[in-house]
Amino acid sequence: MNLKITLLFACFTTSLLADNWPSWRGPSGDGICPDKKAPLSWTLEKDLKWKTNIPGIGHASPIIWNDAIFLVSADEDSGERLLLKLDRKTGKSLWQQTVLKSPIEKIHRKNSRASSTPATDGKLVYVSFLDEEDMFVAAYDFDGKKVWEVRPGIFSSRHGYCSSPILWNDKVIVNGDHDGDAYLVGLNKKTGKTIWKTPRPNKTRSYCTPIIRTIEGRNQLVISGSKCVASYDPDTGKQHWIIDGPTDQYVASPVYDGKYIYMTCGFPTLHMMAIDPTGSGNVTDTHVVWHTRKDPSYVPSPVVTNGYYLVVSDKGTGSCYQAQKGERLWKKKIGREHSASLVVMQEHVIFGSEKGIITVVKPGAEYKQTAQMSLGEDLSASPVIVNGQWFLRGEEHLFCVGK
Repeated sequence: MNLKITLLFACFTTSLLADNWPSWRGPSGDGICPDKKAPLSWTLEKDLKWKTNIPGIGHASPIIWNDAIFLVSADEDSGERLLLKLDRKTGKSLWQQTVLKSPIEKIHRKNSRASSTPATDGKLVYVSFLDEEDMFVAAYDFDGKKVWEVRPGIFSSRHGYCSSPILWNDKVIVNGDHDGDAYLVGLNKKTGKTIWKTPRPNKTRSYCTPIIRTIEGRNQLVISGSKCVASYDPDTGKQHWIIDGPTDQYVASPVYDGKYIYMTCGFPTLHMMAIDPTGSGNVTDTHVVWHTRKDPSYVPSPVVTNGYYLVVSDKGTGSCYQAQKGERLWKKKIGREHSASLVVMQEHVIFGSEKGIITVVKPGAEYKQTAQMSLGEDLSASPVIVNGQWFLRGEEHLFCVGK
């Protein structure tokens, strides 16, 4: 009986993950899409289900829970930061809430005032913005009612804000790396009260959204930023290990293949590394498995799948590595500038350029492009793919492609 219950629960969990995209980079936070039904190739003429105008400007990806789509945006004329709920079947707006009204902040030319992707546990939706020089985090229910809002710390950055909240057990965890007393903070999901707040070692702005993995029985929140790569206990905020450098500023999220953590960065110098995450303390000299400066990315997050590590540089050079050895198998110019992070679906990797060109590649020893499509609109947000459909946020519209 217990085995049957376990199997039923596993099947239910798998189905739930395939049908929802609850946070930044999907159900596992690493761009791995469990969907088996979405088309690998499409055209807007034949496969567009709906297209809806999105008020304001934003680079955050949508999140999806059952038939609800949640999306954030910023009205730069009024200073309103918005949370929208759309009907997944039709794209029609169900409600729109002004989460925050505040003077618009200075940003990098490729950033927006709504770049932090929301997160949901199926009960509440968690959003994060910059309120002048304060981090702002809020929770809303599915009817659009605000449950709580907090400002857990100062956030000072001339390039703006973009790290996304992530969920762990009873906590919302947000990265506060900035040009001041930087921190990570764990908030109570129900109340917004601070459970823990951990100082970061260097006062340097970064924008990485962490990942959380259980590795050899130890829960690890792994983050690149503030002149280091480090691991923390997501329950307590206590640091497990740290690697100094290899540069100052970071945006891309790390990924994990069951053995190593892979990261790419940054500014002022570009690097990629594979890291053995089993150490403790300062492991700079002992746990870096490989390190290269061959065409890393600063903004787009990479993927690791079936033994391959794939990345696209901000200028559009795609690379495929034999992940655990760090051997580059191929490099290929894939369009021009890229900001969107990579997605893995059905053993293929999806690249999205800022010009809205979607390229589908089969990882392997040689470059093999299997499809290329045009959105017809600039693209900065990362693709979302669930339940047989693509959801793509362009400069002005949200597109739903597929049956």
